[in-house]
Amino acid sequence: MSGKESIHPADTVVPVLEGRGLRVARSGFSILEIDLILIAEGEVLSLVGPNGAGKTTLLVALCLLTKSLEGQIFFRGEKVGGGMSVDAYRRRIAMVFQEPLLFDTTVFANVASGLNFRKTKKSMTKRIVDENLERFGIAHLRDRSARTLSGGEAQRVSLARAFAIAPDILFLDEPFSALDPPTRESLISDFEAILGESRTTTIFATHDRMEALRLSDRIAVMNNGKTLQIGYPEEVMNHPLNEFIASFVGVETILRGRVAHAQEGEIVVSVGSEQIEAIGDNKPGEQVILCIRPENVTLLDGSSDAQTSARNHFPGVIKRITPLGLHYRLEMDCGFPLVAYVTKHSLEHMSLSADKKIAASFKATAVHVLKAKG
Repeated sequence: MSGKESIHPADTVVPVLEGRGLRVARSGFSILEIDLILIAEGEVLSLVGPNGAGKTTLLVALCLLTKSLEGQIFFRGEKVGGGMSVDAYRRRIAMVFQEPLLFDTTVFANVASGLNFRKTKKSMTKRIVDENLERFGIAHLRDRSARTLSGGEAQRVSLARAFAIAPDILFLDEPFSALDPPTRESLISDFEAILGESRTTTIFATHDRMEALRLSDRIAVMNNGKTLQIGYPEEVMNHPLNEFIASFVGVETILRGRVAHAQEGEIVVSVGSEQIEAIGDNKPGEQVILCIRPENVTLLDGSSDAQTSARNHFPGVIKRITPLGLHYRLEMDCGFPLVAYVTKHSLEHMSLSADKKIAASFKATAVHVLKAKG
């Protein structure tokens, strides 16, 4: 997440951008239906969701780059197309796409293009361009042809061009997804610092939840052209509103069960032959869905008498181990399927391997409870 203090539209008198009743249809089918979306001054809002969720369509709609848009857009409380012209609005925003769209000229000329369109004085243009070339670490490419740039260099030029016009709102459509991992990490690190320093209001689309967590003040989960949940990263990650959101934001264990006991905000849920304790106000007999994040599961040697303060403690057997970069993903059978993440050190220290007996534990507060439909 960005280093900025979290911002919520309710904290501002007038949001910098507001979309009401946004609808986009193609060939008679609705591909975007957003009743209301608000973006606060200085916040970073990420749009996350699978391919085809409507993220790019929403960005294009908010930029007023689609003719089939229905609805209203307000910029600082003023209706775009009413009190404010569409051209005036577009001059206040910038958009960067997944594939850099650069002119066949030098890096300097590309970064200067937006300023030239705005008829900025040459002396000021030179100063602003030089500042942004330095800001994105591409000053040494100043006189290079855009055709000779690598993917990462080209995307840095695209971002520098966008920042050069000091946009009120920056729109980004999967800006890092086409880059190789080292280049991507380097650019995201620089971009994170630049956002923290500039406090540029930013809306960006991504399918990478870790990218969204790192950069965002708020996250909007999308699917089928609709926003399913909008909230602070911790809220969306730990308290998803439904099973689809849970699975998309990294909840690896999703279990269906029935409430066996309930007392004073605590419930016991029967899942197969096991019982799991959780926090909730559900009633006995109610069907529920339990969501458990893998990082909230602790492993203990199944052959030891190690103690834990966690309310849920289950013996199990490791079924599969999968490497995931810095961590390993363990799939276990504990009378129900359970997934945990461990470090390489833990894997080696505990001699973890497939078919090994293990004990898994997690706190009752680590279980997010959803009501099952039907």
